Amino acid sequence: MTRLPRLILSRDHLFHGTTLKELARSAKTGALHRVRQGVYVDGAAWAALKPWEQYRVQISAAAETSRARTIFARHSAASVWGIPTIGLRHLVQAVTLRNDGGRSRAGITRHYADPSGLKVCRREGLLVTDRVRTVLDLAAFTPFVEAIAPLDHVLKADRKRGLPAITKEALLAGADGIYTAAAIRRIQTAVEFADPLSGSAGESYSRALMHVGGFEAPVLQREFRDEAGLVGFSDFYWKGVRVAGEFDGIDKYLKPEFLKGRTPAQAVVEEKLREDRIRATGCGVVRWVWAELMAPGVLERKLAAAGVPRRRPRGGF
Repeated sequence: MTRLPRLILSRDHLFHGTTLKELARSAKTGALHRVRQGVYVDGAAWAALKPWEQYRVQISAAAETSRARTIFARHSAASVWGIPTIGLRHLVQAVTLRNDGGRSRAGITRHYADPSGLKVCRREGLLVTDRVRTVLDLAAFTPFVEAIAPLDHVLKADRKRGLPAITKEALLAGADGIYTAAAIRRIQTAVEFADPLSGSAGESYSRALMHVGGFEAPVLQREFRDEAGLVGFSDFYWKGVRVAGEFDGIDKYLKPEFLKGRTPAQAVVEEKLREDRIRATGCGVVRWVWAELMAPGVLERKLAAAGVPRRRPRGGF
């Protein structure tokens, strides 16, 4: 993750050798960005952040200005844990231990949690719900298609952060006695569908949309070989119609761990050659990107045009 910019707190203005008016003036000119009341960051540094990184800064800013002990939850806890979620404009979310229906104040949306069933961790200096509770809350309270990416992520080890995989059994056991019967059913459905073979949040979201769209379940990470040897692995594969599906996330063309010493241009060329080799085996290939995933109906139309079969007529999940 990109190094996050330092928070500039208005209450510390004397230490920064400035005044409250000068901070406000700098925010108006763009030299600073006002994250929330009383909290600023460097304007250029803020503009360079991805939306999910900006959200992480908003969480830290909320913690700095909250008068009460704050335990972040749902999308906010996921952000701190490095668990991917779907969507870009989430509210800062936390739990409240008072059973008064939950409430929002100071820019933080709070949800009630029974203290007896709550496990809290300190992560990056912040209090957050543990990973099991975080993904279960997302499965219980977000749409099915958005719940799968977090679940897929925790089913495999997060080596970058040194975090172990969580089993489906542990997830289901963690839900016991905490949620309503309806929420338990949503959790069970999402956990059953989750798959650690999914390679990225984009692939997870794609697979969930395919399921809701009524398409046959694809084989994940299908190996392709030709006369020259291993071609690679497709994100999705439908054996009956010999169609491979590929989600093109921008990561593979920008991040060093994906580039492996190549330039972005070289990565694009190699990806095209790889696709040509797959097609030469007699298999069709259909590709899509994030923008197409986020536009309603686009993935469904692309898959249908490529001949991907449906397991049932189109309908809601």
